[in-house]
Amino acid sequence: MADVSGPVEVFSWWTGGGEAAGLEAMIKVFAEQYPNVEFLNAAVAGGAGTNARAVLATRLQAGDAPDSWQGHAGQELIGTYVAAGQLEPLNFLYEENGWLAVMPATLIPLISQDGNIYSVPVNIHRANVLWANPTILADNSIAMPTTLDEWFTAMDALQAAGMDAPLAMGEQWTALHLFETILLASMGPDAYNDLWDGSGDWASPEVMQALNDFAKILTYTNSDASALSWQDAGQIVIDGDAAFNVMGDWQEGFFRELGKAPNTDYIWAPVPGTAGNFQFLSDSFVLPLGAPHRDAAIAWLTVAGSLEGQDAFNPVKGSIPARSDGDRALYGEYLQSAMDDWANDVVVGSLTHGVVANDSWKSEIDTALGLFLGSGDVTTFQTALVNACSASGPCQ
Repeated sequence: MADVSGPVEVFSWWTGGGEAAGLEAMIKVFAEQYPNVEFLNAAVAGGAGTNARAVLATRLQAGDAPDSWQGHAGQELIGTYVAAGQLEPLNFLYEENGWLAVMPATLIPLISQDGNIYSVPVNIHRANVLWANPTILADNSIAMPTTLDEWFTAMDALQAAGMDAPLAMGEQWTALHLFETILLASMGPDAYNDLWDGSGDWASPEVMQALNDFAKILTYTNSDASALSWQDAGQIVIDGDAAFNVMGDWQEGFFRELGKAPNTDYIWAPVPGTAGNFQFLSDSFVLPLGAPHRDAAIAWLTVAGSLEGQDAFNPVKGSIPARSDGDRALYGEYLQSAMDDWANDVVVGSLTHGVVANDSWKSEIDTALGLFLGSGDVTTFQTALVNACSASGPCQ
Protein backbone atom coordinates (compact mmCIF):
# COMPACT_ATOMS: atom_id res chain seq x y z
CA MET A 1 0.00 0.00 0.00
CA ALA A 2 2.94 2.37 0.54
CA ASP A 3 3.22 2.91 -3.23
CA VAL A 4 -0.42 3.90 -3.64
CA SER A 5 -0.89 7.15 -5.53
CA GLY A 6 -3.58 9.54 -6.68
CA PRO A 7 -6.07 11.65 -4.74
CA VAL A 8 -8.17 10.76 -1.71
CA GLU A 9 -11.14 12.91 -0.78
CA VAL A 10 -11.91 12.76 2.96
CA PHE A 11 -15.12 14.33 4.24
CA SER A 12 -15.50 15.65 7.80
CA TRP A 13 -16.81 18.62 9.79
CA TRP A 14 -13.50 19.47 11.39
CA THR A 15 -12.90 23.04 10.31
CA GLY A 16 -12.22 25.02 13.48
CA GLY A 17 -10.96 25.00 17.04
CA GLY A 18 -8.75 22.07 17.95
CA GLU A 19 -10.65 19.93 15.43
CA ALA A 20 -9.01 21.34 12.31
CA ALA A 21 -5.60 21.33 14.01
CA GLY A 22 -6.05 17.68 14.99
CA LEU A 23 -7.02 16.75 11.45
CA GLU A 24 -3.98 18.59 10.09
CA ALA A 25 -1.75 16.66 12.50
CA MET A 26 -3.11 13.35 11.22
CA ILE A 27 -2.85 14.51 7.60
CA LYS A 28 0.85 15.20 8.26
CA VAL A 29 1.35 11.58 9.37
CA PHE A 30 -0.57 10.43 6.30
CA ALA A 31 1.61 12.53 3.99
CA GLU A 32 4.76 11.05 5.50
CA GLN A 33 3.55 7.48 5.00
CA TYR A 34 1.83 7.97 1.64
CA PRO A 35 3.73 10.79 -0.11
CA ASN A 36 2.20 10.02 -3.49
CA VAL A 37 -1.39 10.47 -2.36
CA GLU A 38 -2.93 13.93 -2.62
CA PHE A 39 -5.18 14.57 0.40
CA LEU A 40 -8.33 16.46 -0.57
CA ASN A 41 -9.85 17.95 2.58
CA ALA A 42 -13.62 18.12 2.00
CA ALA A 43 -14.49 19.38 5.49
CA VAL A 44 -17.72 21.37 5.82
CA ALA A 45 -18.12 23.78 8.74
CA GLY A 46 -20.91 24.22 11.23
CA GLY A 47 -23.41 22.70 13.62
CA ALA A 48 -21.37 19.79 15.03
CA GLY A 49 -21.66 18.08 11.66
CA THR A 50 -25.23 19.09 10.91
CA ASN A 51 -24.25 21.08 7.85
CA ALA A 52 -21.68 18.55 6.68
CA ARG A 53 -24.04 15.62 7.01
CA ALA A 54 -26.68 17.44 4.98
CA VAL A 55 -24.12 17.98 2.21
CA LEU A 56 -23.00 14.36 2.49
CA ALA A 57 -26.59 13.10 2.23
CA THR A 58 -27.07 15.11 -0.96
CA ARG A 59 -23.85 13.74 -2.43
CA LEU A 60 -24.72 10.16 -1.55
CA GLN A 61 -28.14 10.55 -3.11
CA ALA A 62 -26.47 11.84 -6.26
CA GLY A 63 -23.99 8.94 -6.36
CA ASP A 64 -21.09 11.30 -5.62
CA ALA A 65 -19.61 9.72 -2.48
CA PRO A 66 -16.24 10.94 -1.17
CA ASP A 67 -13.53 8.31 -0.67
CA SER A 68 -14.10 8.29 3.09
CA TRP A 69 -16.21 10.23 5.51
CA GLN A 70 -16.45 10.94 9.22
CA GLY A 71 -19.28 9.21 11.02
CA HIS A 72 -20.08 8.54 14.66
CA ALA A 73 -19.90 5.02 16.02
CA GLY A 74 -23.29 3.66 17.03
CA GLN A 75 -26.73 4.06 15.50
CA GLU A 76 -25.66 6.94 13.23
CA LEU A 77 -23.36 4.43 11.53
CA ILE A 78 -25.34 1.20 11.82
CA GLY A 79 -28.88 2.56 11.66
CA THR A 80 -28.16 4.98 8.83
CA TYR A 81 -25.27 4.17 6.49
CA VAL A 82 -25.06 0.40 7.07
CA ALA A 83 -28.84 0.08 6.96
CA ALA A 84 -28.78 1.85 3.60
CA GLY A 85 -26.13 -0.56 2.26
CA GLN A 86 -23.65 2.24 1.59
CA LEU A 87 -20.52 0.88 3.26
CA GLU A 88 -17.89 -1.79 2.65
CA PRO A 89 -16.99 -4.05 5.61
CA LEU A 90 -13.52 -3.43 7.02
CA ASN A 91 -12.81 -6.76 8.73
CA PHE A 92 -9.78 -7.20 6.46
CA LEU A 93 -8.18 -4.01 7.83
CA TYR A 94 -8.75 -5.13 11.43
CA GLU A 95 -7.14 -8.51 10.65
CA GLU A 96 -4.18 -7.05 8.74
CA ASN A 97 -3.42 -4.48 11.45
CA GLY A 98 -4.30 -6.45 14.58
CA TRP A 99 -6.78 -3.76 15.62
CA LEU A 100 -9.11 -6.06 17.53
CA ALA A 101 -6.36 -6.42 20.14
CA VAL A 102 -6.18 -2.65 20.77
CA MET A 103 -9.65 -1.26 20.04
CA PRO A 104 -12.13 -1.12 22.99
CA ALA A 105 -14.30 -4.20 23.33
CA THR A 106 -17.21 -1.88 24.22
CA LEU A 107 -16.86 -0.09 20.90
CA ILE A 108 -16.66 -2.97 18.41
CA PRO A 109 -20.37 -3.96 18.72
CA LEU A 110 -21.34 -0.35 18.02
CA ILE A 111 -19.56 -0.37 14.67
CA SER A 112 -20.53 -3.91 13.68
CA GLN A 113 -23.50 -5.63 12.07
CA ASP A 114 -23.85 -9.37 11.40
CA GLY A 115 -20.17 -10.01 12.05
CA ASN A 116 -18.93 -7.21 9.82
CA ILE A 117 -17.06 -4.14 11.11
CA TYR A 118 -17.89 -0.94 9.24
CA SER A 119 -15.69 1.89 10.52
CA VAL A 120 -12.32 2.83 11.95
CA PRO A 121 -12.69 4.82 15.20
CA VAL A 122 -10.04 7.48 15.71
CA ASN A 123 -11.00 8.75 19.15
CA ILE A 124 -13.20 8.69 22.21
CA HIS A 125 -14.89 11.90 23.38
CA ARG A 126 -16.70 12.51 26.65
CA ALA A 127 -19.97 14.41 26.35
CA ASN A 128 -20.94 14.93 30.02
CA VAL A 129 -18.35 17.51 31.00
CA LEU A 130 -19.08 20.66 33.01
CA TRP A 131 -16.51 23.36 32.26
CA ALA A 132 -16.17 26.26 34.65
CA ASN A 133 -14.29 29.49 35.26
CA PRO A 134 -12.37 28.91 38.54
CA THR A 135 -11.93 32.61 39.26
CA ILE A 136 -15.67 33.25 39.08
CA LEU A 137 -16.36 30.33 41.40
CA ALA A 138 -13.67 31.37 43.89
CA ASP A 139 -14.81 35.00 43.93
CA ASN A 140 -18.31 33.80 44.84
CA SER A 141 -17.19 31.07 47.29
CA ILE A 142 -18.75 28.38 45.11
CA ALA A 143 -17.38 24.83 44.84
CA MET A 144 -17.82 22.77 41.70
CA PRO A 145 -21.31 21.27 42.07
CA THR A 146 -21.69 17.50 42.22
CA THR A 147 -25.49 17.20 42.16
CA LEU A 148 -28.21 18.96 40.23
CA ASP A 149 -29.46 20.60 43.43
CA GLU A 150 -25.96 21.93 44.23
CA TRP A 151 -25.74 23.22 40.67
CA PHE A 152 -29.10 25.03 40.94
CA THR A 153 -28.00 26.56 44.27
CA ALA A 154 -24.69 27.71 42.77
CA MET A 155 -26.39 29.35 39.80
CA ASP A 156 -29.00 30.98 42.05
CA ALA A 157 -26.12 32.50 44.02
CA LEU A 158 -24.42 33.75 40.88
CA GLN A 159 -27.63 35.32 39.63
CA ALA A 160 -28.15 36.96 43.04
CA ALA A 161 -24.62 38.36 42.70
CA GLY A 162 -25.55 39.94 39.37
CA MET A 163 -24.61 37.31 36.75
CA ASP A 164 -27.64 37.14 34.48
CA ALA A 165 -26.79 33.84 32.77
CA PRO A 166 -24.40 31.62 34.76
CA LEU A 167 -24.62 28.78 32.19
CA ALA A 168 -23.37 29.58 28.68
CA MET A 169 -25.13 27.76 25.84
CA GLY A 170 -24.95 27.98 22.05
CA GLU A 171 -27.11 26.98 19.09
CA GLN A 172 -29.74 24.24 19.22
CA TRP A 173 -27.45 21.22 18.93
CA THR A 174 -25.69 22.37 22.09
CA ALA A 175 -29.10 22.47 23.81
CA LEU A 176 -29.64 18.86 22.68
CA HIS A 177 -26.21 18.03 24.07
CA LEU A 178 -27.15 19.65 27.39
CA PHE A 179 -30.48 17.80 27.35
CA GLU A 180 -28.89 14.36 27.07
CA THR A 181 -26.57 15.06 30.00
CA ILE A 182 -29.54 16.14 32.16
CA LEU A 183 -31.46 12.99 31.17
CA LEU A 184 -28.47 10.99 32.43
CA ALA A 185 -28.06 13.10 35.58
CA SER A 186 -31.72 12.93 36.53
CA MET A 187 -32.44 9.28 35.63
CA GLY A 188 -29.14 7.46 36.11
CA PRO A 189 -27.37 5.21 33.58
CA ASP A 190 -29.68 2.19 33.67
CA ALA A 191 -32.90 4.12 33.12
CA TYR A 192 -31.12 6.32 30.54
CA ASN A 193 -30.00 3.26 28.58
CA ASP A 194 -33.47 1.73 28.81
CA LEU A 195 -34.88 4.71 26.93
CA TRP A 196 -32.84 3.81 23.87
CA ASP A 197 -33.34 0.06 23.68
CA GLY A 198 -37.13 0.14 24.03
CA SER A 199 -37.31 -1.19 27.59
CA GLY A 200 -37.78 2.25 29.13
CA ASP A 201 -40.93 4.37 29.15
CA TRP A 202 -40.70 7.85 27.69
CA ALA A 203 -44.08 8.61 29.30
CA SER A 204 -42.81 7.80 32.81
CA PRO A 205 -42.73 10.19 35.79
CA GLU A 206 -38.94 9.81 35.81
CA VAL A 207 -38.71 11.27 32.31
CA MET A 208 -41.07 14.07 33.36
CA GLN A 209 -38.75 14.85 36.30
CA ALA A 210 -35.76 14.94 33.94
CA LEU A 211 -37.62 17.30 31.62
CA ASN A 212 -38.49 19.56 34.55
CA ASP A 213 -34.81 19.55 35.58
CA PHE A 214 -33.86 20.46 32.01
CA ALA A 215 -36.45 23.23 31.92
CA LYS A 216 -35.01 24.66 35.12
CA ILE A 217 -31.45 24.44 33.78
CA LEU A 218 -32.49 26.48 30.76
CA THR A 219 -33.56 29.36 33.01
CA TYR A 220 -29.88 29.94 33.78
CA THR A 221 -28.74 30.18 30.13
CA ASN A 222 -28.05 33.18 27.91
CA SER A 223 -30.88 34.61 25.81
CA ASP A 224 -28.72 34.86 22.67
CA ALA A 225 -27.81 31.15 22.67
CA SER A 226 -29.35 30.42 19.27
CA ALA A 227 -26.93 32.85 17.63
CA LEU A 228 -23.78 31.39 19.19
CA SER A 229 -21.50 28.49 18.26
CA TRP A 230 -20.14 26.06 20.83
CA GLN A 231 -16.86 27.95 20.68
CA ASP A 232 -18.70 31.21 21.42
CA ALA A 233 -20.30 29.60 24.49
CA GLY A 234 -16.90 28.41 25.71
CA GLN A 235 -15.42 31.85 25.14
CA ILE A 236 -18.10 33.37 27.41
CA VAL A 237 -16.85 31.18 30.26
CA ILE A 238 -13.21 31.99 29.60
CA ASP A 239 -14.09 35.70 29.55
CA GLY A 240 -15.83 35.39 32.94
CA ASP A 241 -19.24 36.42 31.65
CA ALA A 242 -20.65 33.00 32.63
CA ALA A 243 -19.47 30.48 35.18
CA PHE A 244 -20.39 27.20 33.46
CA ASN A 245 -20.70 25.49 30.11
CA VAL A 246 -21.67 21.89 29.31
CA MET A 247 -19.85 20.60 26.27
CA GLY A 248 -17.87 17.61 25.08
CA ASP A 249 -14.19 17.57 25.73
CA TRP A 250 -13.41 19.13 22.36
CA GLN A 251 -14.02 22.29 24.38
CA GLU A 252 -10.66 21.66 26.02
CA GLY A 253 -8.95 21.58 22.62
CA PHE A 254 -10.50 24.97 21.92
CA PHE A 255 -9.38 26.37 25.29
CA ARG A 256 -5.85 25.19 24.62
CA GLU A 257 -5.93 26.76 21.17
CA LEU A 258 -6.78 30.05 22.92
CA GLY A 259 -3.63 29.61 25.01
CA LYS A 260 -5.52 28.90 28.22
CA ALA A 261 -4.16 26.65 30.95
CA PRO A 262 -6.02 23.84 32.74
CA ASN A 263 -6.80 24.43 36.42
CA THR A 264 -5.88 28.10 35.98
CA ASP A 265 -8.16 29.44 33.27
CA TYR A 266 -10.68 26.58 33.31
CA ILE A 267 -11.66 23.60 35.43
CA TRP A 268 -13.90 20.63 34.77
CA ALA A 269 -16.00 17.91 36.38
CA PRO A 270 -18.67 15.45 35.27
CA VAL A 271 -22.00 17.19 34.73
CA PRO A 272 -23.57 17.28 38.23
CA GLY A 273 -25.34 14.02 38.95
CA THR A 274 -23.31 12.04 36.39
CA ALA A 275 -20.10 11.24 38.29
CA GLY A 276 -19.02 7.69 37.61
CA ASN A 277 -20.64 7.76 34.16
CA PHE A 278 -18.81 8.41 30.90
CA GLN A 279 -21.26 9.56 28.23
CA PHE A 280 -19.28 8.93 25.10
CA LEU A 281 -19.07 9.35 21.37
CA SER A 282 -16.49 8.18 18.89
CA ASP A 283 -15.51 9.73 15.59
CA SER A 284 -14.72 7.18 12.95
CA PHE A 285 -14.06 6.92 9.21
CA VAL A 286 -15.73 4.61 6.71
CA LEU A 287 -15.13 3.10 3.28
CA PRO A 288 -18.10 3.56 0.95
CA LEU A 289 -19.02 0.84 -1.50
CA GLY A 290 -17.56 1.91 -4.84
CA ALA A 291 -15.15 4.45 -3.34
CA PRO A 292 -13.71 6.45 -6.28
CA HIS A 293 -10.13 5.93 -5.03
CA ARG A 294 -10.41 2.79 -2.93
CA ASP A 295 -6.70 2.08 -2.42
CA ALA A 296 -6.03 5.64 -1.29
CA ALA A 297 -9.08 5.48 0.99
CA ILE A 298 -7.74 2.28 2.57
CA ALA A 299 -4.41 4.06 3.07
CA TRP A 300 -6.23 6.86 4.91
CA LEU A 301 -8.15 4.39 7.06
CA THR A 302 -4.91 2.59 7.87
CA VAL A 303 -3.40 5.80 9.22
CA ALA A 304 -6.64 6.70 11.06
CA GLY A 305 -6.48 3.41 12.94
CA SER A 306 -2.73 3.50 13.56
CA LEU A 307 -1.00 4.40 16.80
CA GLU A 308 0.96 7.14 15.00
CA GLY A 309 -2.17 8.67 13.51
CA GLN A 310 -4.19 8.62 16.72
CA ASP A 311 -1.37 9.94 18.90
CA ALA A 312 -0.86 12.81 16.44
CA PHE A 313 -4.57 13.62 16.15
CA ASN A 314 -6.02 13.27 19.62
CA PRO A 315 -3.79 15.39 21.87
CA VAL A 316 -4.49 18.33 19.53
CA LYS A 317 -8.17 17.58 18.91
CA GLY A 318 -8.88 17.30 22.62
CA SER A 319 -9.88 13.64 22.74
CA ILE A 320 -8.38 10.35 23.84
CA PRO A 321 -7.32 7.65 21.40
CA ALA A 322 -9.74 4.87 20.57
CA ARG A 323 -6.74 2.54 20.76
CA SER A 324 -5.81 1.32 24.22
CA ASP A 325 -2.06 1.67 23.60
CA GLY A 326 -1.80 5.44 23.11
CA ASP A 327 1.21 7.17 24.63
CA ARG A 328 -0.25 8.69 27.82
CA ALA A 329 2.67 11.13 28.11
CA LEU A 330 1.49 12.94 24.97
CA TYR A 331 -1.83 13.89 26.57
CA GLY A 332 -2.54 16.78 28.90
CA GLU A 333 -3.93 16.72 32.41
CA TYR A 334 -7.58 16.77 31.39
CA LEU A 335 -7.19 14.05 28.76
CA GLN A 336 -5.28 11.82 31.18
CA SER A 337 -8.21 12.15 33.59
CA ALA A 338 -10.55 11.22 30.73
CA MET A 339 -8.43 8.13 29.99
CA ASP A 340 -8.80 7.03 33.61
CA ASP A 341 -12.56 7.66 33.63
CA TRP A 342 -13.06 5.85 30.30
CA ALA A 343 -11.34 2.83 31.81
CA ASN A 344 -13.28 2.86 35.09
CA ASP A 345 -16.67 4.57 34.65
CA VAL A 346 -20.01 3.21 33.49
CA VAL A 347 -20.05 3.91 29.75
CA VAL A 348 -23.25 5.24 28.16
CA GLY A 349 -23.81 6.60 24.67
CA SER A 350 -24.54 10.10 23.40
CA LEU A 351 -27.78 11.02 21.62
CA THR A 352 -26.51 14.20 20.00
CA HIS A 353 -23.43 12.51 18.59
CA GLY A 354 -24.95 9.44 17.03
CA VAL A 355 -24.47 6.59 19.49
CA VAL A 356 -27.93 5.74 20.85
CA ALA A 357 -30.40 6.75 18.12
CA ASN A 358 -30.43 6.59 14.35
CA ASP A 359 -30.76 9.75 12.28
CA SER A 360 -34.53 9.51 11.95
CA TRP A 361 -35.16 9.23 15.69
CA LYS A 362 -32.63 11.89 16.58
CA SER A 363 -34.23 14.23 14.06
CA GLU A 364 -37.67 13.69 15.65
CA ILE A 365 -36.23 14.47 19.09
CA ASP A 366 -34.45 17.54 17.81
CA THR A 367 -37.66 18.84 16.27
CA ALA A 368 -39.47 18.32 19.59
CA LEU A 369 -36.65 20.11 21.40
CA GLY A 370 -36.82 23.06 19.04
CA LEU A 371 -40.54 23.48 19.75
CA PHE A 372 -39.91 23.14 23.49
CA LEU A 373 -37.20 25.79 23.46
CA GLY A 374 -39.80 28.15 22.04
CA SER A 375 -42.79 27.16 24.17
CA GLY A 376 -41.36 25.84 27.46
CA ASP A 377 -44.27 23.36 27.55
CA VAL A 378 -42.87 20.30 29.35
CA THR A 379 -45.99 18.16 28.94
CA THR A 380 -46.09 18.69 25.19
CA PHE A 381 -42.36 17.99 25.02
CA GLN A 382 -42.79 14.65 26.77
CA THR A 383 -45.66 13.68 24.48
CA ALA A 384 -43.51 14.52 21.46
CA LEU A 385 -40.68 12.35 22.83
CA VAL A 386 -43.10 9.44 23.31
CA ASN A 387 -44.33 9.84 19.74
CA ALA A 388 -40.77 10.16 18.41
CA CYS A 389 -39.83 6.82 19.91
CA SER A 390 -42.94 5.21 18.46
CA ALA A 391 -42.35 6.70 15.03
CA SER A 392 -38.62 6.17 14.62
CA GLY A 393 -37.19 4.21 17.55
CA PRO A 394 -37.62 0.80 19.19
CA CYS A 395 -40.92 1.69 20.96
CA GLN A 396 -43.06 -0.06 18.36
